[in-house]
Amino acid sequence: MRSLAGANIRAHRGGFVGMFVAVLFASMLVTGLGVLIESGIRGGIEPQRYAGADVIVGGRQSLVVKEDVDQPFAERAPLTAGVAGELASVPGVARAVPDISVPLAWSGRPVQAHGWGSAALTPYEIREGRAPNGPGEVVVDDAEPARIGDRISLAHGGIADDYTVVGVAGANPTPDRAAHVFLSDGQVSSLSPRPGNVDTIGVTAADGVSASALAERIRERVPEVETYTGRARGDAEFLDAGSARTELVMIGISFAGTAVMIAMFVVASTLSLSIAQRRREFALLRAVGATPGQIHRLVGREVMLVAGVAAVAGTVPGFVLAGYLRSRFAAAGLLPADFALAFSPLPAVAAVALGLITARAAAAVAARRPARINPVDALAEASATPARLGRGRMITGLVLGASGLVISLLPAVVPGQAALAGAGGAAVLLMISVGLLGPRLVSGAVAAFGGPLRRSGSPALFLAAANTRGNARRLAAAITPLALAIAIGSVQIFVQTTVAAEAATQSREGVIADFLVTGTGTGLSPAVVDAIGRTPGVEAANPVARSQVYVPRFDGESTTTERYAAQGIDPAATVATMDLEVESGSLDALTGPDKVALSSDTAQTLGVGLGETAVLHLGDGTAVSPTVVATYGRGLGFGDVTFANEVVRAHTTSGLDDSVLVRAEPGRQSEVGAALAAAGYTVTDRNGLGAAGESERSAQSWTSLIALSVLLAYLAVAVVNTLVMATAERGREFALLRLVGSSRRQVRAMMRAEAVMVVTIASVVGTLIALPPLVGVSLGVSGQPVPAISPVTYAAIIAATVTLGLIAIAIPTRARLRADPVAAISSRE
Repeated sequence: MRSLAGANIRAHRGGFVGMFVAVLFASMLVTGLGVLIESGIRGGIEPQRYAGADVIVGGRQSLVVKEDVDQPFAERAPLTAGVAGELASVPGVARAVPDISVPLAWSGRPVQAHGWGSAALTPYEIREGRAPNGPGEVVVDDAEPARIGDRISLAHGGIADDYTVVGVAGANPTPDRAAHVFLSDGQVSSLSPRPGNVDTIGVTAADGVSASALAERIRERVPEVETYTGRARGDAEFLDAGSARTELVMIGISFAGTAVMIAMFVVASTLSLSIAQRRREFALLRAVGATPGQIHRLVGREVMLVAGVAAVAGTVPGFVLAGYLRSRFAAAGLLPADFALAFSPLPAVAAVALGLITARAAAAVAARRPARINPVDALAEASATPARLGRGRMITGLVLGASGLVISLLPAVVPGQAALAGAGGAAVLLMISVGLLGPRLVSGAVAAFGGPLRRSGSPALFLAAANTRGNARRLAAAITPLALAIAIGSVQIFVQTTVAAEAATQSREGVIADFLVTGTGTGLSPAVVDAIGRTPGVEAANPVARSQVYVPRFDGESTTTERYAAQGIDPAATVATMDLEVESGSLDALTGPDKVALSSDTAQTLGVGLGETAVLHLGDGTAVSPTVVATYGRGLGFGDVTFANEVVRAHTTSGLDDSVLVRAEPGRQSEVGAALAAAGYTVTDRNGLGAAGESERSAQSWTSLIALSVLLAYLAVAVVNTLVMATAERGREFALLRLVGSSRRQVRAMMRAEAVMVVTIASVVGTLIALPPLVGVSLGVSGQPVPAISPVTYAAIIAATVTLGLIAIAIPTRARLRADPVAAISSRE
């Protein structure tokens, strides 16, 4: 059997090359996404300012959920200063150094201020001058232009103070991710937004004590803290490292699911086409006595030989693909530029195993018909593709189509990101349904196109109509990858634009203030907000602090964590500056951490109503159980969770407000704007306020486009692969047409007509597949059935797919027509 399989592979190189390409690129895609998932678990950033400490100790920086990915907190989890004393008493600890970071602005650019005592964590050493001893003294990095005796202005929360440079310090290597200055320990503590707390504590191990052993001792003595050693110290230093890892896992899992479904579908379709092209060979084998089992084993052996080599070969470019995706994600702002991927054989092993399982399953399905058909019937069908679909195939196609439609409409009835995330999966289910029902659907489409073509009087057009009518399966195989590319591209792009457009609309219509005021380099302190409110001509000043809120939810079987954009506002000033479209309750009741307002979608998702209690975790992990005092409609524009300003601000890393919405007295807008600008603030009109989560959505949108480009590139390969295979197998047909008198020009005209039918039907089918998920998402986010679709973008998707399809049919047609028709008609199929 093995030798026969090898001989068949050599004799049918064209068909097996197509399958080889499909499996190779599927393996490459799965390997690349697998590396991203693994890097979300083991990747990270090397420490810089904490490089001199053996162990970094911090507060719990993530919400641990056993059944779900741990959610890293957006804000720094505080650690009580007294923990440093506890750590100092742990056996094996040589020194425990607390660290506090305070955001300052130096000439409009952000810098991080620390107490000089924490300089040992790098370590920084004085190169010139001395350490700061009191208020108004600062030590600068030797990379800065300031020198001993210079007076510099450092602003915290919009309030500037003058400092004297008393020292210049340096480290080797110099931390370059942020600029750093050092104040006295007392001054940094006075600027810290959370008195009595520190950010982290750096621990130096005694001689002979390893970092891992010391970390274990610390966890035993102080179990409420987290310890970081090795590269993981970078997670404690840079909060974006933890969030980047989580995003990588989520992106990898999300796109891996869609990619695997697409890869399985493409491999199965390619293999089915390859088997169908050999129907005469299998008919002859059945006629000379081959049993169904022998046919199955032969096909299985052929497929495993080719797929095994292809799957292994695809893993190497898969690792290269992972590096490319990392660089693109970093450029989009989702990953830090210095985030290092983790490489191991596991993604490659998983890709090979998945490729082989998919290919073997597809082989079993594709071999069913040639293995089960009666030998006499097999010979009768050998020259024409059967049009009738099996009962099982029809039922499966209808069930998958119904499932896709149901999932498409989920966002309209079920709020939350999970329903929105199902849009891509719904499109794939609908596409698989179309693939299964394709011949039946194509027959209807061909009937509509074929009539005018048959009546046109052109021999080429008549032949095109006859060919497509008699070979519906072949036409469906050509249409499917084109339609899938259009559907997936449209859904992934226009879901993002629909959500972003509704968020922008809510933000634009909900801001009724005249100005948006922000600081230069940092946020705004409460004292600055008060000063803005006292500016002559200001009617109301509403400070806005933004963060995240985390909600663990148990659905009866497992626990998942939802993350929501949160804002802190001044209820008294909200009525004059912001319209959240309150649906029930009152924002005036937001009086402390025990009161919260939720968007109506979030309230429905969490299953809480007015007067009921919601269990939440604030941005730094602090658990609260506030009572819902209001629900509102503009959650996409302003955030799904709203607290009083001081509640959110007190649980942010900086302790500062992000912006202030200012309403001027009637007729005094110009005066107020000029006064605020003269005071040194950044002043923009109301349109300057971005929708809540806009930066996150922008990064996610670019991330989706990058991952989508990879998926579409794979689909482009599948399109070319399938169309070339479907066209190249028709060499004997072209030769017969030539021998009965058709010219090369007439055959090319026939194929152009077929190609136009293929791309036209694919465009219609792909669009119809994309519409249900997009309508469902639009209904879910805006209540309107019309999604935000850019005509230019949609036209570009159609144009690119159509061009690819036309070229993939034209090139092999011309190549086949170069052959001598007599030689071609006598060749093996």
